[in-house]
Amino acid sequence: MLTWLTELSPYFSPLNLFRYLTFRTIGATATAALFVFFFGPAIIAALRIKQGKGQPIRTDGPDHLKKRGTPTMGGLMILSGLVVSTLLWANLRSPYVWIVLLVTLGFGMIGFYDDYLKVTKQSHAGFAGRARLALEALIALVACWAMTAVGPSSTTALYLPFINGIVIDFGLFFIAFGAFIIVGFGNAVNLTDGLDGLAIVPVMIATGTFGVIAYCTGNLLYASYLGIHHVPQTGDLLVIAGAVAGAGMGFLWFNAPPAQIFMGDTGSLALGGLISTVAVIIKHEIVLLIVGGVFVVEALSVIVQVGSFKLTGKRVFRMAPIHHHFEKLGWSEPQIVMRFWIISFVLALLGLSTLKVR
Repeated sequence: MLTWLTELSPYFSPLNLFRYLTFRTIGATATAALFVFFFGPAIIAALRIKQGKGQPIRTDGPDHLKKRGTPTMGGLMILSGLVVSTLLWANLRSPYVWIVLLVTLGFGMIGFYDDYLKVTKQSHAGFAGRARLALEALIALVACWAMTAVGPSSTTALYLPFINGIVIDFGLFFIAFGAFIIVGFGNAVNLTDGLDGLAIVPVMIATGTFGVIAYCTGNLLYASYLGIHHVPQTGDLLVIAGAVAGAGMGFLWFNAPPAQIFMGDTGSLALGGLISTVAVIIKHEIVLLIVGGVFVVEALSVIVQVGSFKLTGKRVFRMAPIHHHFEKLGWSEPQIVMRFWIISFVLALLGLSTLKVR
């Protein structure tokens, strides 16, 4: 929205600053952080009153009963800061900004309803799995269809990292492929949100990484130099990444152990959808598996655990997702969280290396 002020720059030259992505990204980061810092305590207080007993705590796993009474739906704080900041600082003429917001808010609403059912029923049985996945798939399909409608003809192609010249064109099947990536990764982030601070920092790292890649992808000069596919108008996804970083920092202030509020499905599902949608837009779906490796492993641990138990009656892990397995091995919660942060940072560096190693 603030980019419209550049039309007045002939009369007041400092307004030219709003043309620059770097300036607007810094502004988005600061705005989202201040929004969450300022409104966070009031949101937490309101949710604590509304929810009463807070998020139900599992009794069949590690001892987290001391967290009983902690409110959930903290994703509302993140999404509020993210949306306000994005609308202020992003170039709203970019169709990709609206596609990302569509998935983020759509998945956020699904997660909110899931959290609502869990809190009101004081049960882990929230939104019915098949209905939830069907709604997620519908939103993702619409988003991928929109990408093909506004993007270049190469939108339907899959580009491989580390290698130049090998392209797989999915054609119309891309819509289903992209939707699968978005839904799968969204739920992978959702599964990771099980310990205080565990999900939000890897989310910030992954979003920041794809923000940088989106900036390079949207710039023809940088894309040509790096040998990556150029997708016009994706530069403003860096502004969204900045907004996520700012809102994430604000949320972490309240979510750091011992957490005053949990992210809930409201936040984790929405942020997972955001990251994967950006990755699909900029044609870095394979790199998503690298940068988001922590989330991928969390999801795979659940798939392996369930599959093994159904086929053999035996469990591979002491408990799934895998962060609970490490808890059962005796790792403390801060150890698990910080080690996962470190792994996420290393994976982000590896993902960024794909820009140059070709």
